[in-house]
Amino acid sequence: MRLERLTANKIKIFLTSDDLFERGLSKDDIWKDSSKWNQLFHDMLEEASEEFDVDIQGSVAVEIFSLQAQGMILIITVDEVKDDEELLYDGFIEMQVRLEGCEDLLYEFEEFEDIISLSKRLSSVDQFGGSLFSMRNHYYLLMDKTETVNKDKAACILSEYGNPSILSPIVLAEYGKAIIKNKAVETILQYFK
Repeated sequence: MRLERLTANKIKIFLTSDDLFERGLSKDDIWKDSSKWNQLFHDMLEEASEEFDVDIQGSVAVEIFSLQAQGMILIITVDEVKDDEELLYDGFIEMQVRLEGCEDLLYEFEEFEDIISLSKRLSSVDQFGGSLFSMRNHYYLLMDKTETVNKDKAACILSEYGNPSILSPIVLAEYGKAIIKNKAVETILQYFK
């Protein structure tokens, strides 16, 4: 589980599929009124509260983004406590959950050599396309939904060479440097055989 503070009252939590599996949960448990899911959520809030020194009371909005074969991202927004009357409900948390799927596969790599090896492997299973970016001394390969024939297979191969990124493709496009905008796998194979 990775935590990131986005704003004064907004926190991003990234849970991998392994994190969920270790706790005996699956993505489907979100729809159930599961005590395990409830416990995990309260544990995450407590850890975020301690790490970022945020007092989480009252109402929180939770946006859950399910990442294909990677896990999920939770964006927790804590509403400001307006007056002392709301403090009477200490320990009570009202959740508003919105679940969204992420159709794109975005992976982070430390070495360019990993991307070359990955491109060779992806081409052997007819996975092409992608856009390559660099940002903060890392490389990012974005495979969007139109370029990926078999998402599960592509995600497994991408996981062998890199790590799922918790960056949003929009943030990457805005602040990252585009190296190859389209057909990254084919372009890399053309220059690095």
